[in-house]
Amino acid sequence: MAQAMEKSKKQLTGRQLKKIRLVLLLLPFMVFVLIFNYAPLLGWSYAFVDFKPGVSVFDSDFVGLKYFQKIVANPRDFLNVMRNTLCISFLNICCSVLPAIFAIAISQLKNKKYAKMVQTGTSIPNFISWVLVYSIVFMLLSSESSALNNILMGLGLVKEPVNPLTNAKHAWLIQVAIGAWKTLGYNAIIYLSAITSIDQELYQAADVDGANTWQKIVHVTVPGLLSTFFVLLLLAISNMLSNGFDQYWLLGNGMTWDKLEVFDTYVYRMGIKNMEYSLATAMGIFKSVVSIILLSFANWASKRLRGESIF
Repeated sequence: MAQAMEKSKKQLTGRQLKKIRLVLLLLPFMVFVLIFNYAPLLGWSYAFVDFKPGVSVFDSDFVGLKYFQKIVANPRDFLNVMRNTLCISFLNICCSVLPAIFAIAISQLKNKKYAKMVQTGTSIPNFISWVLVYSIVFMLLSSESSALNNILMGLGLVKEPVNPLTNAKHAWLIQVAIGAWKTLGYNAIIYLSAITSIDQELYQAADVDGANTWQKIVHVTVPGLLSTFFVLLLLAISNMLSNGFDQYWLLGNGMTWDKLEVFDTYVYRMGIKNMEYSLATAMGIFKSVVSIILLSFANWASKRLRGESIF
């Protein structure tokens, strides 16, 4: 009896030591997250004071919710910004299935060298700055002697040069298409990794049952990617107010600005550009709160409909 108790104590001690080692391994990452993700939240205090550069936040006048009220002081501009932000984000979410389709197509290529070349070539645009993307898009689409106009006029489809970048009617679609082109190959990497983790015995069983390539994709590959897709979908929903800044600030112009001013450009124009840092901080808090609400709702909906969720 005593020997059994001693043995169980040793086993318990061994499990405790293993858990302690795991905690110690996680500790540097926990400290990193604490310093760079949670410590900056102390800066939210700027939203509740009348902050001026060079004056400590503790010496600034407390103004309560003044700057939160100022966000919606001009309802017309604010509602227009929210409309642009949410509509563009919704279109981006609709296009979120494209990387999965592209990853499946790459995985079906028999020539692995060609597949790697395609994957590398389509991933490169993600690492190109938006300044260079703007230059490329401007050269291809905007000028009268652009490649697009040369092709269209050569085929007789148009008589006068067209400039899609100044077309306010299709501004959302054009920006979503440019964004999808830039990130398609890079986002497909996640799905390619998920495809490689699918149990190969499932494909072998499908071969035994006489399934063709299309049937294996539908009944094996797609179900294997659904969990990854829904996790990314939930994260995309939570980031609906974060369209980005560079793309719309660079590609927007006087003809399309009414359709392309999103929340991030609005924060820059109303807060940082005018040196109203308290207002910019209030806008950041507003975006964070809305993002948490959207993520919680999407997580709840996923749990009710699919029985799975992030938390």
